[in-house]
Amino acid sequence: MTAFGTPGDSSRVRPRRRADAERSRVVVLDAAVRLLAERPDAGMAAIAAAAGVTRQTVYAHFGTRDALLDAVADRITDQAMAAMDEAEESGGAALGQLLKLQDIGWRLFERNPVLLQLGSTRADAADQARHEPVAARLTRLIEKGQASGEFDPAPPATWLVAAVTALGHAAGDEVGAHRMSVEEAARWLRTATLALLGVRLRAPAAESSRCR
Repeated sequence: MTAFGTPGDSSRVRPRRRADAERSRVVVLDAAVRLLAERPDAGMAAIAAAAGVTRQTVYAHFGTRDALLDAVADRITDQAMAAMDEAEESGGAALGQLLKLQDIGWRLFERNPVLLQLGSTRADAADQARHEPVAARLTRLIEKGQASGEFDPAPPATWLVAAVTALGHAAGDEVGAHRMSVEEAARWLRTATLALLGVRLRAPAAESSRCR
């Protein structure tokens, strides 16, 4: 054997096997995202069938269903971050941007109900890490809104971020418990968020005239 290896050199085979394994993992993850959007309770066997692989292959990539759900949540979070980046780059008033962020989050919940299942069953380090970029965006927007006079400047921005986040979790819990639809929860979350931030919306002209 020379220093340059042979056609059967394992140093060439290993990267190819890693690439094949990564492609297989992506196929399984893609199938899981699609299937869980339709059937949040789908098991590993159903996901394997949707991906066109054996159940053993799914377990080889994701040792448990929880591990697969975490990977699905990471994939959806990446999509959300890309949408939020675009919304933030579009500029505009802080209130409009913040409501866009909430809308993005609730559209994701609507398309991926498995996220509600995850939120109601686990709150681990991985889940906290997924929330950190969202919290950073909320902090920037709330500080911007306080500086511009859109939001009440008195409460600390960090407290408002924590409170808005808690409202989002509460809304998710209501949907998960089937006490509210996604649309109802999104509407009341928006109302509660505006009140918390001290936003006063103008009444329509017709309503103003009736109050006189």
